[in-house]
This record gives sequence, C-alpha cells and structure tokens, in this order.
Amino acid sequence: MTTTVVMVHGIRTSATMWRSQLAHLAARGVAGVAVDLPGHGTRMAETFTLEAAWATIDDAVRTAARAGEVLLVGHSMGGLLCTAYVGAEDTPPVDAYIGASCTALPRGAALRTYRVLARGFDRLPGRGFPIAEWVLDRTLPDETRADFGAGGYAYDAQDAALRSLSILDLLAALRRIEVPTWFINGQYDQLRVNERLFVSLVPHAELVVVPRTSHLVTAMRPRVFNALLDVALATMAGRASGGSAR
Repeated sequence: MTTTVVMVHGIRTSATMWRSQLAHLAARGVAGVAVDLPGHGTRMAETFTLEAAWATIDDAVRTAARAGEVLLVGHSMGGLLCTAYVGAEDTPPVDAYIGASCTALPRGAALRTYRVLARGFDRLPGRGFPIAEWVLDRTLPDETRADFGAGGYAYDAQDAALRSLSILDLLAALRRIEVPTWFINGQYDQLRVNERLFVSLVPHAELVVVPRTSHLVTAMRPRVFNALLDVALATMAGRASGGSAR
C-alpha cells in the first residue's frame, strides 16, 4: 500500500524547512508533501487564520489518503495544529502522527510572554533578522542551513498565528488520538514543558528526546529525524501487514 508523508512547518518558516526530509523520502521511494500555511512561504500575502490553516492540512491529508495511508508530521506551531487536527471529533484519515517540538499547551502567561518577546524581537533593526541568522549559522549543519529560511520569514503572520493558538483545546484532542504517535523533542527545546502530559493522554504515543538539540530538531539533527521517520513508516508497514485497518 502506498504511504504519503504530509509535513506541516512551524511559525515564521515555510515548506522549505522539510527539504532534507523530502530528499530522504524520495530516495526511499516514499511520497512526501510539504505544505505552506497561510501567511507563510509562497502564501506570504495571505492572512493567517486557524480555519485556513486547518483547511490546508485537511486538503493535503485527504488528497494523500486517496492513494493510501498517511503519516502526518508537524513541527512547532505546525505540530500544535496537527495535534488538534488528528484529535478532532470527526476523525481525519491519518494513520500515524509525528509531533515535533510541540508539547506545550499554548495558553495563559506562557503564551502571553512568548508574544511579548516576539513583538520585542520584531522591533529590533531588521526585525531581528541579523540575530536570527547569527544563531542559525552556529547551530544548523550545512546540509539544512539554507533550507530553513529559503521560503522567507513570515514576520507579519507571527502575532496573529500565536494569538489564534490560545483557543486550541489540545487536552481534549490528545485524548481522542488513536493512531500510533511519536512526540519528538530536542533536549534543549523550550516547548518540552508538557511532554509527559502529552504522552500520557495518547494511548499509542512514544516520546523521543534527541540529545544536544534545540527546538529546531528537524533541521539541527536531520539524519536523526529522518531515521525516526523510517521508524514510523516501518511501524505503519508492520500494522498493514498484520491486517490492521485505519
């Protein structure tokens, strides 16, 4: 059976952040699709809304599901959106799920503080771009360094996207997820704060913490992340050969 991996990027970045994963999947003969959320990448001129973001994810998932099984992968904000999507009351056609760098509840003082910091960073010269580039130059390997920002940075969509996350009921969504699930975090990821809670609420979830890695686990340790994609794909293949249905 054909399996398609659908990937959803985090805030400010775009589908280009998944180039290493797309190349890895292509080398294995596995179909991969990376979407741009509204207000990001090729859709920078659009306004970010939750409804438009979920519509983007749903369209990619349902298109892929027509060909076979679907492994949905989300990073950071994309992971939060995908968690809510996979755990929706109307179960979508997703057969397995990887949520990377997204195990924090986006609400209350923590979210307000993050928004304040993001606004302050945005008021720096060049909207903080020189500082961000300096950090990325020193933390990302050559093989992914150019990919992370190749689609541009969605500064204008940032605050609207962060504000919208506060309405997500992730606790309810997590309890409804019934597919094999992996939560993957870097050791130094600031969004690890609720990782044990997330795993405890999903019956078939596993937690993977990648040592010496930041929030940007997909780009900082691309080969490790690609190996974890292989684990998920092998798990799906094993379930399919055993006769498990979606």
